[in-house]
Amino acid sequence: MADLTLVVLAAGIGSRYGGLKQIEPVGPHGELIIDYSVYDALQAGFRRIVFVVSDKIEPLFRERVGRNIERQCDTAYVVQRLDDLPPGFQVPAGRTKPWGTGHATLACRDVIQAPFAVINADDFYGRSAYQALYDHLQRNHSSGLPDEYCMIGYRLENTLTEHGHVSRGICQVDEEGFLVEIHERTRVQRFGPAVKYAAGDTWIEILPGSLVSMNMWGFTPAILGQLADHFRGFLEEQRERLTTAEFYLPEVVGAVVKAGQARVRVLPTSEQWFGVTYQQDQPRVKAALQDLIRQGIYPEKLWG
Repeated sequence: MADLTLVVLAAGIGSRYGGLKQIEPVGPHGELIIDYSVYDALQAGFRRIVFVVSDKIEPLFRERVGRNIERQCDTAYVVQRLDDLPPGFQVPAGRTKPWGTGHATLACRDVIQAPFAVINADDFYGRSAYQALYDHLQRNHSSGLPDEYCMIGYRLENTLTEHGHVSRGICQVDEEGFLVEIHERTRVQRFGPAVKYAAGDTWIEILPGSLVSMNMWGFTPAILGQLADHFRGFLEEQRERLTTAEFYLPEVVGAVVKAGQARVRVLPTSEQWFGVTYQQDQPRVKAALQDLIRQGIYPEKLWG
């Protein structure tokens, strides 16, 4: 089979963080979270990387990120454009932020022809998660199941920051390990020992041990046609909110599952997530990476 591709979603502006968090150094020699993600993916067996970026950061991204990774593997760039819309639609006045993770994945439709994985640029997922993702994609390709996707499922308590709320896809999984439902909750936060999400002005507790999506997926190219169909529906349904509405990848996956168009195997992991949702998260991420370096999981200088 063709080399498996890892798609890295890096077009987000990082509004809660207050800057371009995708290019903030966290390693001892200026490494970024993206560097560790790609390193782990290559260790697992991936051989092709596609970065989805915005036109605002593409030149800086290529210089700061691409110059190292292009030396390691086949690397491509896709620009997520606001005007990449179906016929009959136009960018609404006042819209400045990207359309969301579903649209970012759809933007790769011209460079994807085989099974592929999707991750966020600003999330640290852990080595074993990439290995599980790669192994599933290989098996799925060999078995010829175009409608079976996969998702790495994290325990909710392993995915939170102490510095504010986060967005998480809360999952329901059946006895066979397949996804039943997923709901994107955009304000998930700790309240002492409890974890809750906001529904309007109400905070609703989430069961301990709940599995969540961290936007770490394995797909076949069939998802791209499904995303195109749902994006048109999103634009029609959200006509009055198109200056701010976001087209979330987990919501599309949930709708596809509900319609019986695909199954999603949930691969649970005990890995600890790290991310820089807020500026205050940086010291924790740096300390965690230093500990992994001391354990010998990463070299002191990642790219030698």
